[in-house]
Amino acid sequence: MGLKEKILTKSIYAFHLSSGSCNNCDIEILDCLTPRYDIERFGIVLVGSVKHADVLFCTGSANRLCIPRIKKLYEMMPKPGFVVAWGACGSSRGMFKDSYNTGLPLDEIIPVDLYIPGCPPKPEAVIAGLIKLTDKINGKIRR
Repeated sequence: MGLKEKILTKSIYAFHLSSGSCNNCDIEILDCLTPRYDIERFGIVLVGSVKHADVLFCTGSANRLCIPRIKKLYEMMPKPGFVVAWGACGSSRGMFKDSYNTGLPLDEIIPVDLYIPGCPPKPEAVIAGLIKLTDKINGKIRR
C-alpha cells in the first residue's frame, strides 16, 4: 500500500492557502462551514497550521511571490498530503491567466489531487468534490 492509498482513521484536517485570489473562493470556504452546508458533518475540519493538515485547500492563481511559499507549505504538510485546487483560478489561473504577476498553474508547482471548478465554486460542488476526495483517501476509488 503506497502513501496515497493510506487509509485515514480520523477526520480530514484541511489548511486553507490563499495565493493571490480575489477572495470569492475564500468566502465560499467560510460558506461551506456555516450550518446550511456544514462540511464538518463529513469529517472535514479547518486547522490553523499546515503541519496538522491532511489536505491543502488552494485558492487563487499563484502569483510569482507565492510560488516558493506554496512549495514550502506543501513540503511542511505531513505525508500523505492531498491538494485541492479551489475554483477557476486555482485550477487554471482563471481571469488572471494573462496577468503580469501570475506565475505557473498550481498543478505545475505541486501535485493536485482534486479540482473543484467554478468562479467561485458553489458549496454543493465543493461538497461533492470533497466527498470524492474522502472516498479516494479511504481507498474506495482507485486511479
